[in-house]
Amino acid sequence: MEQLPMGELVTLNVGGCVYSTSLSTLLRYPDSMLGAMIGGDLPTARDAHGNYFIDRDGPLFRYILNFLRTAELTLPCDFKEAKLLRKEADFYQIEPLIQCLGDPKPLLPYPTDSYEEVVELSSTRKLSKYSNPVAVIITQLTITTKVPAVLESISSSFTKWNKHMMDTRDLQGSFTFGPCDHQQEVSLRVHLLDFISKAGFTIRNTRVHHMSERANENTVEHHWTFCRRTHRADE
Repeated sequence: MEQLPMGELVTLNVGGCVYSTSLSTLLRYPDSMLGAMIGGDLPTARDAHGNYFIDRDGPLFRYILNFLRTAELTLPCDFKEAKLLRKEADFYQIEPLIQCLGDPKPLLPYPTDSYEEVVELSSTRKLSKYSNPVAVIITQLTITTKVPAVLESISSSFTKWNKHMMDTRDLQGSFTFGPCDHQQEVSLRVHLLDFISKAGFTIRNTRVHHMSERANENTVEHHWTFCRRTHRADE
């Protein structure tokens, strides 16, 4: 993608709704999926008029765009689509918006013939304050789960990425990807989130944690927990 000035006008077609805004607004959170799409780290479709096309909920994107403009979440008093908006925030991976919307309500207890499988994805990113803009100096992503089939499918599907198998206790296994640079981390993270979701898992919660290790470095940790229901095998 050709590098555009940050004040450049950008037009998006989101699910048939057309929005115009500045590039700087869309890149307010460059680590988000939206930032990766508009920033050129991921291939992005165009409609017949040359607008960026995103196949998501068009009307709800209004609230996402206003959040990008003001860094504040403002919803109507009678707003009844918080659950749908949360799903959109999860898709675009805008962490501050996800936090504003809060964690989804706990799921009801599962029937006795089923249980919950869990996959956790974590990202550890070290940032150098000496660089302007702040540069990623090392980043790693780790998948942890007790579901062997998930690790096997990830291993066979992400062969081009640098992986290290790690043995853990309690019959869990982990894959660590990296270290890799910022563009690789964004692309890998987006593809892993999509891959896990297509395997039938739903994001239960997300969190982000900032740590200062040294005067010239910050460490940012992101964590996603995915769950899916499965039936118990007959004894």
